[in-house]
Amino acid sequence: MAVIALLTNAPGPSSDILPSLGLLSHTLRVMPAQGAALLTTEGAEVVLVDGRKDLAASRTLCQLLRTTGIACPLLLVLTEGGMAAISASWQVDDVILDTAGPAEVEARLRLAIARSAPDGETAGAPIRAAGVLIDEASYTAKVHGSPLNLTYKEFELLKYLVQHPGRVFTREQLLHEVWGYDYYGGTRTVDVHVRRLRAKLGTDHEQLIGTVRNVGYRFASQRHENPEVIDA
Repeated sequence: MAVIALLTNAPGPSSDILPSLGLLSHTLRVMPAQGAALLTTEGAEVVLVDGRKDLAASRTLCQLLRTTGIACPLLLVLTEGGMAAISASWQVDDVILDTAGPAEVEARLRLAIARSAPDGETAGAPIRAAGVLIDEASYTAKVHGSPLNLTYKEFELLKYLVQHPGRVFTREQLLHEVWGYDYYGGTRTVDVHVRRLRAKLGTDHEQLIGTVRNVGYRFASQRHENPEVIDA
């Protein structure tokens, strides 16, 4: 769980700025988007600037924070239209669309914090289970040493399963944890991504993701485990 400082001048609840952030277990501090905020962001692990409404003012604020010497990652929240204006001169570490899902927001926050850590202090050792290795730092996955070419959501789904080997998840649980409450694709989306993951794992390893009838899916708890796969 991270401490996040959100700088905004927008009226209304902070949940309107980046809705997915409210689904994550982080401590959020909301304060005015002005240069003086640098004095009140002490202890924050990430600073988010709300750049949805006033691009010019947001750019000036980001440059000021960077020049003054912000000690943590600086991320900018934008609408899709604002993405066309962003450049290196804004001096931000990353940008997040206000419509980004919980999994993407979590990944961007985690990677920003990891990149800002001094050498030797980066958390996030590779995750391993049943011959699958997940490296969050490089966003890569391997099965028995062979790299997997995964999409963003496939990576997030596989990572979540590998983090909980042997545990059975319902489709609803996986939809919530990987896609978030605000995703309306339905549980069929989980089935589609599981099929794609199995195909990419290959015939020798597709059995690592087992189907539990009338319940959901589970990942093998041991390298040589061959869980029964029953199409639900």
